[in-house]
Amino acid sequence: MDPALRQITERIRAAAADDTTLSIRGGGTKDFYGEPPHGEPLSTKGLTGITSYEPSELVVTVRAGTPLAELEAALAERGQCLAFEPPRFADGGTVGGMVAAGLSGPSRASVGSVRDFVLGAVLVNGRGEALTFGGQVMKNVAGYDVSRVLAGSLGVLGVIAEVSLKVLPVAPAEATLEFACTQADALRLLNEWGGRPLPLNASIWRERDGAGFLSLRLRGAMAAVEAACTHLGGERQDPERSAAGWQSLRDHRHLWFTSHAEHDLWRLSVPQTAPVLDIAGAPMVEWHGAQRWYLAPPDQRPQLRAAAQAAGGHATLFRPSDAHGHRVLGRFDALSAPVERIHRALMNEFDPHAVFHRGRLYPAA
Repeated sequence: MDPALRQITERIRAAAADDTTLSIRGGGTKDFYGEPPHGEPLSTKGLTGITSYEPSELVVTVRAGTPLAELEAALAERGQCLAFEPPRFADGGTVGGMVAAGLSGPSRASVGSVRDFVLGAVLVNGRGEALTFGGQVMKNVAGYDVSRVLAGSLGVLGVIAEVSLKVLPVAPAEATLEFACTQADALRLLNEWGGRPLPLNASIWRERDGAGFLSLRLRGAMAAVEAACTHLGGERQDPERSAAGWQSLRDHRHLWFTSHAEHDLWRLSVPQTAPVLDIAGAPMVEWHGAQRWYLAPPDQRPQLRAAAQAAGGHATLFRPSDAHGHRVLGRFDALSAPVERIHRALMNEFDPHAVFHRGRLYPAA
C-alpha cells in the first residue's frame, strides 16, 4: 500500500475508534452541492496520478485526487475525452469529486452519465479497508455493480481512492445550429429529431431579450454532421464562439447561471417528452428536454417539487440563493420508503461506525 493511501486508511481507523466524523474533500469545488459538509476534512489530494492508460482499449485508470484538468489534458493528447463532459465549476476539481458528485454536462442525454463510464473503483470503507470493485472492461462485472453506485454518492459510502473510466475518441466533426422558437416548439422539435438517425449531441433552449432560441450541437462523422445541417436548417453558428458557449454552459459560467444571487437555482429532471411545466418564469432547458433549470424565490420550493413530480421526475435545489446559503436543508427530493431502506443498508454495510458524514445526501440519514 502506498503512503498516501495508508495515511487515509489510518486516519479512518482512528476516526472510527474516536467516534470522529470525517468529511471527504478533493478540490472543494462542489461544496455547495448537496447538504452542507460536516466533520473534519479528509483530503484526497495525496492520491494523484494516472496509473494506467490504454488508448487503444479506451480505458484509463486514475487516482481520485488527480486534478480533472490533468486527466483531460492527458486524454486530449491522444485525441480522446470524457464524453459526458463533467462540469468544472472552478479550477482544482478532482477525478474523485467528479465521480462522487455524479454530475454530467451538456452531452449527457446523448452519450450517457458519469455512472455509465465508470468501469471499476477502489474504495476505502469506514473500517479502513481498501475494497476493489468492477474492473477495466465492460464485461468484468458480476452481481451488484458497486463501482457505479459510487457515482453521485457524495462520499457517504467511503473514500474513492481510484477509478477506471471508459473514454471515447473526440468526434471528428461538430456544428451548432440555432433556431428561433418557443419552449413548446423546441420540445416538439427535439422529440421529433430524437426519433431520427441524426448525430444529436447537446441542446439548450433559453430566452434572450424576451425571445426564445434553441441551440443544437451535432457531433459525429463529417458526412453525418454536414447532412444533418442541410436537413435540419437553422442558422449555423461560428465554431469558435459556439465552442466557448458550450464550455460556459458545461462549467456553469454561462450568464444564465451567474445571475441568480437573489434566487435559488433549481434543476428539474423530467422525461424528455414532458410538456412545458406550469412554473413561473422562463427556464433554461438542456438534455433534449430532460433537464430544466429554474431561478426562483425560496417561497416557490413546494411548487417546483410538485411540478417535477407531476411530470414524472424530481427536483434538486442545486444552489440556494446567496442570502440563504448552507442554512437550507433538503436539497434532494425525499426517498421512497423502499429506496431509503436500501440507502441506509448500504451506509451501514460500508460505514458501520458512521465515520463519514451521512447527511451529505439527505439531512435525516
